[in-house]
Amino acid sequence: MLEVRDLAHRYNGTEVLRVPAWEVPRGAASLVVGPSGSGKSTLLGAIAGLLTPSAGRILVEGEEITALSGAGRDRFRARRIGIVPQTLHLIGVLSARGNLALARRLAGLPEDRPWLDQCLARLGIGPLAARKASQLSVGEAQRVAIARAVVNRPALILADEPTSALDDAACAKALALLREEARACGATLVVATHDQRVREHFDLRLEL
Repeated sequence: MLEVRDLAHRYNGTEVLRVPAWEVPRGAASLVVGPSGSGKSTLLGAIAGLLTPSAGRILVEGEEITALSGAGRDRFRARRIGIVPQTLHLIGVLSARGNLALARRLAGLPEDRPWLDQCLARLGIGPLAARKASQLSVGEAQRVAIARAVVNRPALILADEPTSALDDAACAKALALLREEARACGATLVVATHDQRVREHFDLRLEL
C-alpha cells in the first residue's frame, strides 16, 4: 500500500535522509523511529507530498506521489492522506467542527455535518463541537487533530511525534485513538517518533 524505493533527500548538498526500500501493507501500522535529526519528519513530508525528494519513488495505493505535479500532490493529499502534525495547526477562530469542515472543503467534499459530529463523538469530544479550537485543552485539541486526519476517510494516516509532549497515560491513550481511528476507516498508519515508549505498541518499524 505504501512503497518507498531508493529515496534520498539533501539540504544544501548534505544528505539528510536515505531509505533504500520500505513497504507498509494496506491497513497495517508502522513506526518510523530514530533520534532527532534522523530524517523522520522529512520522510513523512515526502510521503505526504509536502516536499519533493532529491531522488527515489514513493507510491501510495499504487499512485506515484513523486511523479505528480505540485497541484496533483495537493489534490491527492487532501483526499487520500490524513496528517496529524507535531504542531497541530488547528485554526483557533474556528470551532472543532469548523476545523473538520475546512478539511472537507479543501478536499472538494461536501461538509456532511452528521459525519463531522460522528467523527468528534467517536473521539469523545462530541460535546465540544461548537467550541473554538483556541479554547480547547491540549488533549482536546489533539483529539480534534486526529478527527481532522480521518474526516475524509483517508487511505493513509501520518502522525509526526504525536506523543512527545504527553505523560505515560496520555501517550497510551493517544496511540490507542490513532490505532482505533485508522482501523475504523481502513487506513494504513505511519507514526514517526523518537519516543521509546511507543515501540511496544507496533510490530512494524523502520529505523532511521
